[in-house]
Amino acid sequence: MSWLDRVGDRAEELKRARSLMESSRSAEACLIFEGVLGSTDDPYSRAEALLQRLSAILNLGRTAEYTRAVEQAFDAARDLPEPYLHGHLHALAALAAQNQGALDRCVTHLVRGARALGSIGDPDRETAWGWHDLAMAYSYLGFHGYALNAIERARRLGLAVGIPEETFAAPGIRLRNAVALDHHGDSDGCLRVLRDVGGDLERFVAAGTADRLRPSSRAAYGYALARQAALGAATGRPAAPELDPARLLGNGGDSARTRDMRQLGAACLAIAAGRPAEALARLETVHVSAETLGAAEHARLSSLAHAGLGDHAAAHRADRYAFRLATQRNDRLRDVYVDGIAARIEHEELRREAAHDAGEALTDPLTGLPNRRRLERYVAAMTSRGDRAVLGVVDLAGFRAVNATHGRHCGDLVLQRLAGVVNRVMRRGDFVARYGGDEFVVVLPGAGMAEAGEVGRRISAAVAAEDWESMVPGTPVRVGVGFAEISASAAGLRDALDRAFAGADRAKARAASAAVR
Repeated sequence: MSWLDRVGDRAEELKRARSLMESSRSAEACLIFEGVLGSTDDPYSRAEALLQRLSAILNLGRTAEYTRAVEQAFDAARDLPEPYLHGHLHALAALAAQNQGALDRCVTHLVRGARALGSIGDPDRETAWGWHDLAMAYSYLGFHGYALNAIERARRLGLAVGIPEETFAAPGIRLRNAVALDHHGDSDGCLRVLRDVGGDLERFVAAGTADRLRPSSRAAYGYALARQAALGAATGRPAAPELDPARLLGNGGDSARTRDMRQLGAACLAIAAGRPAEALARLETVHVSAETLGAAEHARLSSLAHAGLGDHAAAHRADRYAFRLATQRNDRLRDVYVDGIAARIEHEELRREAAHDAGEALTDPLTGLPNRRRLERYVAAMTSRGDRAVLGVVDLAGFRAVNATHGRHCGDLVLQRLAGVVNRVMRRGDFVARYGGDEFVVVLPGAGMAEAGEVGRRISAAVAAEDWESMVPGTPVRVGVGFAEISASAAGLRDALDRAFAGADRAKARAASAAVR
């Protein structure tokens, strides 16, 4: 089941809003998201609306709303076990943190986003868009290699589900890579990348597919052509109107970054047309985000304009300033890397202490799975909404013999491996927790007993297929699996657990009897 299939009767509205976003009409999409949020309590619909609303706010550059929008989206996603949702949300939160100058927080979100998206076993259209936004976050931070890898992954996933190649062409990523090379003194490398970007556009035009390009991509192509011309590598006007940089920049949609490229692109075109004084006048009046094309781009264009006027001393000063700005970004990233490692170590130590001392810990420290407290909260949220679900108990048979024969360390290893086996065979969106001891609990949202039976067979077969003999020789490892439906009553969890435990006990007894025969 894809992510959008979970959002119920609001799916069509949300799909329409997404389509507007893809067409760089974020302001219109925001109105739809607000309407959905004001008229539904469905957790999946609200999470999707808040996620996409955050994306729209980022596109529009509404910086004052970033913090609140991120908090609301994370609150909505907290109890929804969807890797796509969390991966995409971390990618967008990274963009917000980067804009706010919180580079350490930004890098943390990037790592978590990549891990969540990489854990999805059955990637779909939504996953592809998650990788696209993660690539954008990498690119704006200056991690160009990571950005190129992520956008290539998005492109491959997109092609597999029918998204046209042009949708994920992402010229802006390669454009930022190109201007970063120029800011560091490698103008030849910059030109090579810009020519490749322009070559892709020419290929799309020749194939008649350029009309599929997203408006934001058109703006990036326009700036790539204008920037190439400003470096003196293009002469005359392009033969095809589709390759006219001014026209491309003028059709870039309503995003803040597109507006930035439009203003800087006009200065590039003035330089290329031999009007450097006009370019300098434009640059004196424009105010663009340092994140759109790097903090050094404004100074670098000023250098090119001064050179066009023959004022080489001013050009040199502007170039030196551009280089210093570009270097400062690298220094900040190195500081974030070192400080981030120190902060992570400190955080892990504090987390372990808190998990040991506080009864509010929600994660089982041995297996990394949610614990009983988290399970109770998750089921309480489901029953309060009246959601249908089946609860299952996975109970180890003969676990005492494992501890008695091989020691508790081996017993812990068995529990850790069992947690991995159960997680591996669950359906997307299912919830797995360690209840205590050798007992694990699974929750299957939206499932009936027939589907639960199939999940139980998969768990039993996967456990039986593991090489337990090499870990605990001479001590068989088997499980019993029992299921029960969760009712919407206040005692629903307790009743369902009692019935599921009883079913698991019966399953273990049958398995033991069959083994004796």
